[in-house]
Amino acid sequence: MSAAVDHLVVAAASLDQGAEWCERVLGVTPAPGGQHVGMGTHNRLLAIGSDAFPKAYLEIIAIDPAAPKPKRPYWFGLDQPALQARLRQAPTLVHMVARCSGLDAQLAALAALGVDAGRALAAERANAHGVLRWRIAVREDSQLLCGGALPTLIEWGEQHPSAMLPASPVGLAALSLGGLPAAVGSALALPGVPLRDSGAALVAELDTPRGRVRLSSDD
Repeated sequence: MSAAVDHLVVAAASLDQGAEWCERVLGVTPAPGGQHVGMGTHNRLLAIGSDAFPKAYLEIIAIDPAAPKPKRPYWFGLDQPALQARLRQAPTLVHMVARCSGLDAQLAALAALGVDAGRALAAERANAHGVLRWRIAVREDSQLLCGGALPTLIEWGEQHPSAMLPASPVGLAALSLGGLPAAVGSALALPGVPLRDSGAALVAELDTPRGRVRLSSDD
């Protein structure tokens, strides 16, 4: 298997709340994103690529109040009462998505280790540059495994969001995962992402106009 850090997922109660958080904590305004058709969510994006994590970006995601409720649970447990209670206080880092090629083979390899990482679904969203298309692994229950430390796998089409985002003074300096089984971590072999036996599922450090900022999924 071969994967790389694609994007960090910060959940918010609303996109306005998420944008205010981004401006206050990271010192920048996130770019417009779009709606996720059939999933009931929308997002804003911020480029955070660095030498260690090229093409990485940060996604601020929230339930779209103008969209119909999806037939499946919302991505990343956005409709779960415990997370909604946290988000009423402030946005929080909840997950990481890893890009790969050969998504079906990657999922089969994880299944061989006893990990149900979901099935590949085709998705798309419109933006100012056209339509982004991708395939992403989604569990029927939308549960995040290992407290969110097990990345969701994504396989992009011809375009990648990072190529469309404005330049940003924010860069992902470090990322570590806690509680991921060693065999799974070894199989994913995410470059530059150390594994911890315990602690928060995700800890990210970003270089920003506000200085070095630490984000934790336990915050």
